[in-house]
Amino acid sequence: MQDWQQETRAGNKSERTAGRQKIVQRKVKLPANRLEEPDASLENLPKIEGMVVGLFPGGALVRAEGQEVLCGIAKTFRAAEGTAALAVGDLATVALTRTEHASAQGEDKDRADGMILRRHARRSALVRPRPRSAKRTDKYATDAVEKVIVANMDLLLIVTSTVQPRMRHAMIDRFLIVAERGELQPVLVVNKIDLAAPDPDELEGFIELGLTIIPCSAVSGQGLEPLLAVLAGKSSVLSGASGVGKSTLINALIPGAGAATRPIRMRDQRGRHTTAATVVYELPGQEGQAPGIIVDTPGVRELGINLRAAELPWYFPEIEEFAPACKFNDCTHTHEPGCAVQFAVEEGQIQARRFESYLRILETLEE
Repeated sequence: MQDWQQETRAGNKSERTAGRQKIVQRKVKLPANRLEEPDASLENLPKIEGMVVGLFPGGALVRAEGQEVLCGIAKTFRAAEGTAALAVGDLATVALTRTEHASAQGEDKDRADGMILRRHARRSALVRPRPRSAKRTDKYATDAVEKVIVANMDLLLIVTSTVQPRMRHAMIDRFLIVAERGELQPVLVVNKIDLAAPDPDELEGFIELGLTIIPCSAVSGQGLEPLLAVLAGKSSVLSGASGVGKSTLINALIPGAGAATRPIRMRDQRGRHTTAATVVYELPGQEGQAPGIIVDTPGVRELGINLRAAELPWYFPEIEEFAPACKFNDCTHTHEPGCAVQFAVEEGQIQARRFESYLRILETLEE
């Protein structure tokens, strides 16, 4: 009989799974001094408020009062119905279960120093649906499950590039919708101007929307000072297609950040994923300005939007402006006679590129 079978029958659990032999990820341990009635005892412990800066199975890393606390999740923790339990950027109340760290010699890095009791209400969230190709717990489910990438940010920095890879207008339009839905202020950061100057015609539609646009180069340093001025005192999240230089921008803004970077694939000008997890960085304070934080997220090549088709015009202000003049109240602006939106496009009152983007997104949405 194999050793692991003997150990199991004797009551000793092995860390190898049946079938394939692979390491089982250890869960965060609770402190030895935790009482048998945890829910009551946790409320009597000292508490701190902090921000979630990292997530792992069974717990989170919370930054509070100048330190990072390894936390488990209290059994009484309940997230609001229909929302993700925890995300980077969440503000949480933590009960300190161990106020003094173990000595370096006997330190147990897997042991929790606190327990998350509750999460504060979110004031904003960067959210995207999980890809429909992803595995589901319910194989009969049809609704896309939304994933909160980061919470409680002020700004959504939509990073694009002039070339390598080229600017993807459709993706920018999608991020603008995501920003409005998540109550984030969008800022368009046009990187790599050292390789090519931004094309005014490409930016015209975004300028007409009143979008803040900052051309810059993470390599040469051009435009970084205006960008830092916008970021000062704010909580910001970087987003955009892979390969546009988000991690390089982090390294340029924050000396010593050490964000990993990789060149794009030259054969198809597409980006490679370099950021494997959401990472929180502290921005250096500018003279006379408060410091801020910036969150780097994994790059995305496609961004889904969890909307109904009838809701889409609300996120295109130029279409919403002309829609009331359409002949039919439920006009989709695609084929109906007497459509004021289509007429406005023909007359140049609505930019053709933006209308084409509306049509492409509409095709992906359910009725």
